[in-house]
Amino acid sequence: MKRVYPVIFTQTDDDKDTVLVEVPDFEIYTEGFGMADAIEMARDAIGLAGITFEDMGKEVPQPRDRRVINLSETEFAQDGKQFISLVDIDFAEYRRKVDNRSVRRNVTLPNWLNREAEKAHINVSRVLQEALMQKMNL
Repeated sequence: MKRVYPVIFTQTDDDKDTVLVEVPDFEIYTEGFGMADAIEMARDAIGLAGITFEDMGKEVPQPRDRRVINLSETEFAQDGKQFISLVDIDFAEYRRKVDNRSVRRNVTLPNWLNREAEKAHINVSRVLQEALMQKMNL
């Protein structure tokens, strides 16, 4: 699921080129050092929040229209020059990137096939992973 969210960037006037980041649709805040890092941090925060919503069985927030955001009412309104930009995220791609934990699945194989795989020193879990990715074009 790909979405584009409005994000408020606040450029501070410090030696580290700190950019404060607010994502109103998720009520999350982060920061980056320089604009490229701030955009990356925004995308990461949105991705993590989105897959957390999915894992909890909650609806991922729909992006609001950037034109309804009043910069004078934002969290960092007094901290520097602000502007709104759009940040895209593909939640499925983000999950593949960060959710690499292993899960245990029971698989039933004919005994003869299991024995042959063991003799050939074939990692059945790896073969299953590769086959599933190929089958789903991932």
